[in-house]
Amino acid sequence: MKRIWLLFAQAVTVLLAAFFVVSTLKPEWVNRRATSLGGVVSVVEAPVGAASNIAPGSLSAAAKKASPAVVSINTSKAAQRNPRSNDPWFKFFFGDQGDDQPQVGLGSGVIVSADGYILTNNHVVDGADEIEVTLNDSRHAHGKVIGTDPDTDLAVLKIELDKLPVITLGNSDGLLVGDQVLAIGNPFGVGQTVTSGIVSALGRNQLGINNFENFIQTDAAINPGNSGGALIDVNGNLEGINTAIYSRSGGSMGIGFAIPVSMAKIVLEGIVKEGQVRRGWIGVEPNNLSPELAETFGVKADTGVIITGVLQAGPAAKAGIRPGDVITGVGDKKIDNVQELLTAVAGLKPGDASRFALRRGGDKMELDVTPGLRPKTPIRKAPAPDNE
Repeated sequence: MKRIWLLFAQAVTVLLAAFFVVSTLKPEWVNRRATSLGGVVSVVEAPVGAASNIAPGSLSAAAKKASPAVVSINTSKAAQRNPRSNDPWFKFFFGDQGDDQPQVGLGSGVIVSADGYILTNNHVVDGADEIEVTLNDSRHAHGKVIGTDPDTDLAVLKIELDKLPVITLGNSDGLLVGDQVLAIGNPFGVGQTVTSGIVSALGRNQLGINNFENFIQTDAAINPGNSGGALIDVNGNLEGINTAIYSRSGGSMGIGFAIPVSMAKIVLEGIVKEGQVRRGWIGVEPNNLSPELAETFGVKADTGVIITGVLQAGPAAKAGIRPGDVITGVGDKKIDNVQELLTAVAGLKPGDASRFALRRGGDKMELDVTPGLRPKTPIRKAPAPDNE
């Protein structure tokens, strides 16, 4: 009998030791519990609160941080009634069309200031008579257009609400191809949606979307309704404003474009402080350098932008730039194509001289050019934008 009790005590000791080891190293094994559903099916459920544990590699923290500051923008525009709609002959051939329904649009925006300033795309609010902004917490507010910049397809709105969530601005100049990013917006009006991808390319230009292009390309799904929404990094910081997609069907094909936040900050500051964005302008007609143009103007240069025309009495003419000169640098920026020259000159402060590097014939030269204020120009239409 004594021997049986000894064996029992040893068995209990071993079981308790095993339970202690398992509960220490694998607590989830112990916390699992069997539950009967309606007395019919017995299932194993995770302990309460287990779902809140963030899985390795999850981007939920970034989405949670940025999502409250991303808003949905609904616009409406009064329809233009045909001026001949009251003509009896017009009614005979086309019928009584009556009053047309207002045109409605859908987009997204990002709250960038506790004062209620919102960054979005110009094409989202262009021509709108009414703008309604809906926050992620379901609050609504009337959106007022503070200013627009068609050259970059950006616009600044303002709403009057208290305790607004504000996104943290990132450093888009530090992005690298391959970095993970999230796109947040309201595609097709289904509600706020988060999609993930990577930075596919940087500095995309010459797409014919905006006058000034320096796009971040991403494969994170961007669809109609995402325009003006946020492109964020893994820390939840704003890296870009989603603007356009390349698509044959109207939906995402894995090629989306976002305006870098570095460019958006310049536009935001200019509009809020001065009501417009002040850009540099030198008054030249630039062309990408080709062997034919180089031969025509007798230039010995392989890189740069050749100037084929100079506005009389313009900033470039006053500084001594002539047709046939090849601009190879502006300040500390190397120039290889027209888009780079346009962007570099636009970034100069009107009235402040800047050093231009150029080649004239076979000689290298440097000239100080004092840019003027860039005249307003109409925006070019995009071949495949994320139009709403």
